[in-house]
Amino acid sequence: MGAFVLEVRKIVADRLDLLKEITDEEIQAEISKVVMEISKEQYLTLGEKKELLEGVFNSMRGLDVLQPLVDDPSITEIMINGPHRVFVEQEGKLYQKNISFGSNEKLENIILNIVAKVNRTVNEANPIVDPLWSLIPGAALIAGCGSQPKDKTSEHSPQKPNVVYLIADDLGIGDLSCYGATKVSTPNIDRLAGQGMQFTNAYATSSTSTPSRFGLLTGMYPWRQKNTGIAPGNSELIIDTACVTMADMFKEEGYATAAVGKWHLGLGPKGGTDFNHSIKPNTQDIGFDYEYIIPATVDRVPCVFVENGHVVGLDPNDPITVSYDHKVGDWPTGLENPELVKMKPSQGHNNTIINGIPRIGWMTGGKSALWTDEDIADVITDKAKNFITAHKDEPFFLYMGTQDVHVPRVPHPRFAGKSGLGVRGDVILQLDWTVGEIMHTLDSLGIADNTIFVFCSDNGPVIDDGYQDQARELLNGHTPMKHYRGGKYSAFDAGTRIPFIVRWPNGIKPGKQQAPFSMIDVYASLAALLNHPLEAGIAPDSRDQLNNFLGTDTAGCDYIVQQNLDNTLSIIQGDWKYIEPSDKPALEYWTKIEMGNAPQPQLYNLSIDPSEKDNVAEAHPDKVKTLSALLEEVKEAKNQSERE
Repeated sequence: MGAFVLEVRKIVADRLDLLKEITDEEIQAEISKVVMEISKEQYLTLGEKKELLEGVFNSMRGLDVLQPLVDDPSITEIMINGPHRVFVEQEGKLYQKNISFGSNEKLENIILNIVAKVNRTVNEANPIVDPLWSLIPGAALIAGCGSQPKDKTSEHSPQKPNVVYLIADDLGIGDLSCYGATKVSTPNIDRLAGQGMQFTNAYATSSTSTPSRFGLLTGMYPWRQKNTGIAPGNSELIIDTACVTMADMFKEEGYATAAVGKWHLGLGPKGGTDFNHSIKPNTQDIGFDYEYIIPATVDRVPCVFVENGHVVGLDPNDPITVSYDHKVGDWPTGLENPELVKMKPSQGHNNTIINGIPRIGWMTGGKSALWTDEDIADVITDKAKNFITAHKDEPFFLYMGTQDVHVPRVPHPRFAGKSGLGVRGDVILQLDWTVGEIMHTLDSLGIADNTIFVFCSDNGPVIDDGYQDQARELLNGHTPMKHYRGGKYSAFDAGTRIPFIVRWPNGIKPGKQQAPFSMIDVYASLAALLNHPLEAGIAPDSRDQLNNFLGTDTAGCDYIVQQNLDNTLSIIQGDWKYIEPSDKPALEYWTKIEMGNAPQPQLYNLSIDPSEKDNVAEAHPDKVKTLSALLEEVKEAKNQSERE
């Protein structure tokens, strides 16, 4: 497509009024010449190339109607948003101009679809370098790739991008075929990666669920606040309702917001959750309009869904009682009744049995509200799709947490036995299906091009996390951690290094981003995208890494801070990683994962030792001193002064 872009650039860059002098015969000759020049391209058929080029030249021919706008020095930006509508930015304000590029129906369709067609057909390795319209002198012209502004958006403002943030559970960077897995195939996630920006050096803030999600939604390192460790199923809401969350930020920008799926950040007031009445505070008190959530994890009681502060399907005559201190009621437990379980625990997980699976914690009551594990993915995916469909005509923010691939791993019968890797592999297939369903919904509604779809994991992978599900025995050469050391819970890289993919056809060119990126910076980056100012104290640790997020900055963030289960902190800067001394255990008791805890400082050169095998702290005392001091500055919140 190189010659095609160069030809368009040459004609547009000369003079707009030259287009008026070009005859149809000259246009056809030019088309024929360019088609011949790019005839060896394999990504489009010759007919498709000809049609595409005809559309480009015809569209350019129609651009003479924009000449007065281009000549106006007070207009700083022009945005094409369809065949009849143009938005201009004039003296800092957006105004709508209704014009026509011509009456040709084919031309109108081409204007709407040309950029989308190019993006979807050009091979990932050869993306178009520049948007076609960005080359016109005097203005930046962005072709709308599919839809007109939504009804509920101000008539003077183009549609803001929708945001779907899908966060998987305990998924490893080695669990996806787009990241090199060969024993399992994830075609939908692969397609998402191929159409977007695939990060190879992205990190969660923490190596466990609750703190990782806390950091994402608050923009604050979770270790700054007490009670942000792995939350029990009856924990109070651990995000203060006075906190301005990322969901609050989206609401202020006019977005519809929803939290669907795994939550694990607590519900209700201090002292614990009462599941038998309206649960307040809930996610609706921290920025979400709608919630349909799993209160904690699927291996913790209560095994019920909560929708807008109420347990779904609860019979008031069968109230729920939950305890994490002692047994309540007379329901069987894995410890007392092992003969009743269909999935045996390997460690812990021997309390109340729900659906034949012993859980963490005790519960009784609420029988009519209990979920069926095999159906969880279907239920939360349907709720997410319904939210998207209901808000297709306005900007929306969907925060979606899957239960996959967390234990207990109970795939729907559609996926059971299909991976060849046991149930852990089967729920990876189920996760891939979930992603595919969300992608299909966006496509069918015509809103995929203007939707930022983020896919990631909350932390690194774990293989045996409490049940005898043969996950380890059936790996068959599959490597969830790849070559990285540790895993979930750990300070080593496999604890927080995660798959991270961002697709936004209207704003991101497909590719791979090797620059370092931390999930703590998502909040401020999306705020920057929306030109939303963050006052001091809001998302205090989140940095504006928008260009990194969009894949246009190859330097990345200055440093990344990691947290393990024991609150041991580490920091990465450039090629170097420093782990602070800790007197905590070297191995996690149950999973036997290396925690990265050691009484002496640890220093690793990740450029030559990505597996963190060789501690070179003694050989590089100056680097230890530098990184230790930097970590202390972050601990003392000196990093936050950059925003004030």
